Amino acid sequence: MLFAHAAVTDLEQRRLRHDQRIARSGFGIAEARLDDTGVTLRDWTMTRAPMPGDAGRSRYSAQVASESAGFAFTLTFDTTQAVLLQGDGGISKKGPGTDDLSRYYSEPQLAVNGTLTLDGRPLPVQGRAWLDHEWSDAFIPAQAVGWDWVGMNLDDGSALTAFRLRRADGSSVYAGGSHRRPGEASRSFGPEDVTFKPGRVWESAATRARYPVQWRVATPAGNFDVSALLDNQELDSRGSTGSVYWEGISDLLDAQGRRVGRGYLEMTGYAAALRL
Repeated sequence: MLFAHAAVTDLEQRRLRHDQRIARSGFGIAEARLDDTGVTLRDWTMTRAPMPGDAGRSRYSAQVASESAGFAFTLTFDTTQAVLLQGDGGISKKGPGTDDLSRYYSEPQLAVNGTLTLDGRPLPVQGRAWLDHEWSDAFIPAQAVGWDWVGMNLDDGSALTAFRLRRADGSSVYAGGSHRRPGEASRSFGPEDVTFKPGRVWESAATRARYPVQWRVATPAGNFDVSALLDNQELDSRGSTGSVYWEGISDLLDAQGRRVGRGYLEMTGYAAALRL
């Protein structure tokens, strides 16, 4: 079975546009390559190819359209930095147990170009993006109900990742992350290096789940505030993966309250315990 989610945070209209796909692989309906990035799920596609004229770099291409949510996009994402291996050479610990781990790499600071269409109105897109690829057999410890995660492209070209696995009482089971400055080696964070302190809470009218939409995140790379640009970025994916979670665009602020980056905040296990 293949699943796909797509979302557009429409800050002008203060709404989250969201759609999802699910299909069994085969018959030309849904396919996923095993040797490279190449996913087709009905009319949605995402592929990777070497950059024209520079085989050492990658160009990702994504094409998505949702008539029900009123959006579509055709975008390319060009790598500008080396692949960021999370954890120990791409092995990211997710708990104290031997098997509490995932394989995980990121490609931050991707250069984006293309077209975003909202309600039939095409808009040119140019900016920065972040790609995560993570996979495992099972990496959530039994005592964890979900996680809190941030992936941030900093304005100086750096990349910051921080996450924690969370118990039902809000305490941390395990934590980690990484920081990399342009042209330098990445630094991985251990469970004792990262703390998440919740701030303002938003309650979903749809699910009654309560999400902290502001956080204070402490890391060896600095102490930061994470602030959602729209409170309601809850995604109901019960039509595909069966879960409800919050994921959306957020600003990264330094200790003086100045914006130093932008990226995504993801929170799972608030509507119900996440089970994978």
